[in-house]
Amino acid sequence: MPLQNRVDPFGTLFATPARGLLMGNRGGRLHDAAQRLGTRRWASRQWICCVPDFRGRRRTVWGEGYTELFFLDEPVALSAGHRPCFECRHADAVAFARAFAGGSRRAAAAEMDRALHAERLCGRDKRTHRRRAAALPDGAFVAIGGAAFAVKGRRLLRFTPSGYRDGGARPRGAVEVLTPPSILRALENGYRPRWHETTSHPLVPRERRTHA
Repeated sequence: MPLQNRVDPFGTLFATPARGLLMGNRGGRLHDAAQRLGTRRWASRQWICCVPDFRGRRRTVWGEGYTELFFLDEPVALSAGHRPCFECRHADAVAFARAFAGGSRRAAAAEMDRALHAERLCGRDKRTHRRRAAALPDGAFVAIGGAAFAVKGRRLLRFTPSGYRDGGARPRGAVEVLTPPSILRALENGYRPRWHETTSHPLVPRERRTHA
C-alpha cells in the first residue's frame, strides 16, 4: 500500500501509487514507527520543496528521519505553501527569495516561513482568498467546484494525481485562489516554477479517448 505522503494543491496529504516530480517536508517528522500519520500535519513553519535526487543521498522514506512528502510538480507545492529548498535547489531558492521580496533584495528563509505560515492556514484548514482570474499569474492554483486547477496562459489545467487534464478556458470574474498571496507575488515578479510534463499534453479522460 502506498504511504499517505502525496500533497495536493489544497495541502492535503493522501495516498497514491502515482509518482511525483518533486519531494519535500514540513520541518520534521509526522509519522510513527508503523509509518502512520499522527494528527499533526506540520512540525515547524519550514515547509520546503526539494529534488528527489541530490548528491547521491539515499533515504528510507518514512524511516527514522523527517516525513518525506511528494508533489506532482512545483505549482502544486507552491499552492500548498511550500518554498524551494536552499540546499538542494539553491539557484531556484535564490530566484524565489528575490521574487518574494520584489526583486530589490533576497528574502531570508525565516522571513518567508513566517509569512507563508500565516497565509497557508486558517486554523488547521487551507486558507484561500479571492482574486480576479484574469489577473492571476501562470502557476497559480484556483478551486472550482471542489477541484483544483492550475492557471497556464489562457487555459486551466485540472489537477489529478497522475498529471493534468485540460480544464477549459480561464474563467472571468473572481475565483477562489489556493496559492498563498506572497507566492502569487513571487510568480508575478518572475519566478518560474517546474511544471509536470503533462502541462504540454494534458491527460485525456478515458471516456474521450479514441482509437484508430
